[in-house]
Amino acid sequence: MRSVLLILAILGPLLFARPLFAQDDAATLEPTRYGVALLVGSAYDPHRIGLALVQGQLLLDYDRIAWHAAPQSLRLKFEINAGLTTDGRDRGLLAVNMLALRYLDGLQAGHWTPYIEAGVGVIYTDFQVKGQGLRINFNPQAGAGVEYLLAGGGAVTMALRLHHISNGDTYKDNRGVNSALLMIGYLFQR
Repeated sequence: MRSVLLILAILGPLLFARPLFAQDDAATLEPTRYGVALLVGSAYDPHRIGLALVQGQLLLDYDRIAWHAAPQSLRLKFEINAGLTTDGRDRGLLAVNMLALRYLDGLQAGHWTPYIEAGVGVIYTDFQVKGQGLRINFNPQAGAGVEYLLAGGGAVTMALRLHHISNGDTYKDNRGVNSALLMIGYLFQR
């Protein structure tokens, strides 16, 4: 637990503060987008645990907060997730994540744009598997998806995401939980 708090204390100001050298020219930045999503799936290791999550998203142009040049197709995605197990356990979870999302513009077809994403967060689970050790854990994940652009700047998204829960060996018991989740969402601009 102390390790998680120490990491957040060190990285928090770097992640959320606007660097001095970030681009200030709003004309060259992609608009900030907001979204909601539903994720459903199942843990496949160590055993089946059904999961359903509701997610809020914030998608920023990477250059809004970065102090170095980045590819035009790179975004930062901040998420907050709340969910339940769906296998009769009636247990909850809450997670906060940050991911890098990269659009694969070379594979774009009409209104469809594929993307890949990966990142890490912190998750609290109201359930534990044998040998897990802690209820507050790290939550690395990676996925691939597609975005369908709608008129007015909105978009429907669909992705498949691999999701891992473990304490990163910060505690003697560190049995991880691995899941595959299908995500369906909606993005919009204000």
